[in-house]
Amino acid sequence: MAEIKKHWYKEMSVYQIWTRSFCDSNGDGIGDLPGVYSKLDYIKSLGVDGIWFSPIFPTPNADYGYDVSDYKNINPEFGTLDDFKMILEGAHERGMRVFMDLVVNHTSDEHEWFKEGAKDVNSPYHDYYFWRKGRKNGKKPPNNWLSVFEGGAWEYNKDIDEYYLHVFAKKQPDLNMDNPKVREEVKSIIRFWLDMGVDGFREDVITFISKDEGLPNGFPLPIATGVEHYKHGPHLEEYLDEFRAVQEEYDCFVVGEGPQTTLKDAVNFCSEGPGKKLDMLISFDHMNADCFAVDWIKTPFNLRKLKKTFDKWQTAMYGRGWNCLYIENHDHARIIDRYGDLNYRVESGKMLATMYTMQCGTPFIYQGQEIGMTNIEINNINDYKDVMTFNNYRLFKNILHYSEEKFLKLSSQVNRENARTPVQWNSEKNAGFTTADKAWFNINPNYTDINVEAAEKDENSLLNYYRKLIKFRKENEVCIYGDFKQHYKFSKDLFVYERNYEGKRMLVVCSFSAKPVHFKAPEGFELSKGKVAVSNYEVTDTSLNNFMTRPYEARAYLFD
Repeated sequence: MAEIKKHWYKEMSVYQIWTRSFCDSNGDGIGDLPGVYSKLDYIKSLGVDGIWFSPIFPTPNADYGYDVSDYKNINPEFGTLDDFKMILEGAHERGMRVFMDLVVNHTSDEHEWFKEGAKDVNSPYHDYYFWRKGRKNGKKPPNNWLSVFEGGAWEYNKDIDEYYLHVFAKKQPDLNMDNPKVREEVKSIIRFWLDMGVDGFREDVITFISKDEGLPNGFPLPIATGVEHYKHGPHLEEYLDEFRAVQEEYDCFVVGEGPQTTLKDAVNFCSEGPGKKLDMLISFDHMNADCFAVDWIKTPFNLRKLKKTFDKWQTAMYGRGWNCLYIENHDHARIIDRYGDLNYRVESGKMLATMYTMQCGTPFIYQGQEIGMTNIEINNINDYKDVMTFNNYRLFKNILHYSEEKFLKLSSQVNRENARTPVQWNSEKNAGFTTADKAWFNINPNYTDINVEAAEKDENSLLNYYRKLIKFRKENEVCIYGDFKQHYKFSKDLFVYERNYEGKRMLVVCSFSAKPVHFKAPEGFELSKGKVAVSNYEVTDTSLNNFMTRPYEARAYLFD
């Protein structure tokens, strides 16, 4: 068995907060930091050890916080630095760490660096970004790159007769990390927050920060043409090493987001010892079990595809790096609608929770996931808020000739805005999220049934099941540090795997079917000799070595 090094970040569970939709304290319809502070005891009650904040910096909200206009302050819509310091102190008092989102591939075009650099080509801030002259007498952009969010990746500035690069929205110009001054700015940002007491970072699209020299044309794609020239640029590892050197001055934790990053890269970046660049990497592979490459290209859910992905990452990372475990975040639709079954919302929600938290890695839980919040149906394109939604609307309408009705039907299944509806705290007006007449974004009408208050009163709720899972993981090292071995790889209905660590053994059985499925213990297991430590149904057949599963049943057996 590979040697596993123990560390606090491996033993924690993390709760992700998208502040705008979490809890509104002042009645303006927008979630804020005092609202978060009021819920610290609730967050702690889950058993989690850390909170990750999606960006809470000042921003014009072109991408809801991922377009930063000031890296050393707080979005006034959310509160003040003093409010954040209050949360930091309150979280630490409760034994929870706090992690910030570090967004340094790009800034907002309203950041002072960009505004100064856009005024004058001789400004020292001009080279903080990628400015280029156009082709064909300035009439064409510098290359053929397309952005992820908004058409072409170049925007023209007539005042200086140059284009600037933005691989995301027009208001998100890419930083030129090849400029040493920019990297020093990033280090200053890292130190600012760590000196304040923040415990680490989630680094947004951090694998995009190095671009190929000369910015050559890319292979034509419907979106993100040119991505091969920046998804793992020539100086990426060098720049990650620079930032890591600063981070290692502190006892902090760093998880990187790496779209299109390969497993080989993940092992390289996260391997223990000298040269380690990240503590873990957010992989997207397991979120493609019901789509092709991106969420919007919908396909039927395929359990074999999901299992193959988890098996690959669990096996390759064990003893080398560390996995980031998640099934929901701010960038994906709600998981029960995707991989579960709304007819068995609680049962399938519990099964999915068991399936991913029992694997090797650090579990992340996204706000509302713990009560089984679901996707929302929106019937008017103008009710949406997100730049990605509107870009996809243009693509599907103009290229695939979707009607608005057809697009909205697809959107209700796959849109990341499904995860951004306000948290449902109770069955009162606006789900207890705000006292305003209207929240900043639509609230799911099912809040009268699905809410925290109702879940608290039900001992068999999904919320209480998450508490049990997190507690179980914390008390059983086999669940944290055990290896991973999958059984019945070709089953279309069952996901079965074992974990082993220092003489302890665990067998996890998850049914992805509403119909009964025959399960027989894998060779070498006698279920009667183990105990059912976690299950989403009452289990009375403990003496049997095989059984028929109930809808979306999940069990975890422990063996000494």
